[in-house]
Amino acid sequence: GIRSPVMRAACITLLLTLTACAQFSEIDSTISADLTDTNYPPLVPLDPLLTSAYPAGVDPNRTTQNLEARVSALKARTRDMKKHEPIDTNARLRLRSGMR
Repeated sequence: GIRSPVMRAACITLLLTLTACAQFSEIDSTISADLTDTNYPPLVPLDPLLTSAYPAGVDPNRTTQNLEARVSALKARTRDMKKHEPIDTNARLRLRSGMR
């Protein structure tokens, strides 16, 4: 077998290149005359379409403000939660005695 990674890659590249140049008459003959004679729309450059596109209903400034408000609210909630014990001393003692 081929042990060198470079030789293996070269062989795979060669095989892929050779198959890319092959003619597949069986596949070509499956295209009907209707498809070959169809008046397809012209292709247009994609860059002008992408630069003029603006996502409908999405305002980046408003989205940023909403996210910042949510972050602020979550931080405030975290601060409040850290101020309080999640369980009182009696509940903690009951839990510990039940674990033994």
